[in-house]
Amino acid sequence: MIYGITLIVLGILAAPSLLLSKKPNAKELLDKITPYQGWIGLAFCIWGIIGVIQAILAMGLLGSHPIWWITWLAGSAVEAVLGFILGYGMINKYLLSNSEEAKKKGEQLLAKLAPIQGKLGLAGIVVGIWVIAASILFYV
Repeated sequence: MIYGITLIVLGILAAPSLLLSKKPNAKELLDKITPYQGWIGLAFCIWGIIGVIQAILAMGLLGSHPIWWITWLAGSAVEAVLGFILGYGMINKYLLSNSEEAKKKGEQLLAKLAPIQGKLGLAGIVVGIWVIAASILFYV
């Protein structure tokens, strides 16, 4: 359930226009979070990469629980990508700063992902809602 909530929060951070169109007073809250966005993004990127690796290593679940495995992999992938987009400044500063080639590749990847940031944010929200709903429906 917490995993679903974190995906929803990450999706909202990635697509703030979605939230602001529904709740204009949410700008104050988003302004408070913005200074920490890089650290939040970096943490989610790392957490998402670990989740993708764990899902791949647990591929045996695909036979017994395919929906959960696909949800796990999709959620982790969205988490890693959104984390990369939101935390690019920190990632660039701490991880890519040693290599000009890595910096270039990071900028190229960011340029490809930035146009779909809103869609990925929406995907994060949808997957987060699915995780919460499935947790309630299947495990209560």
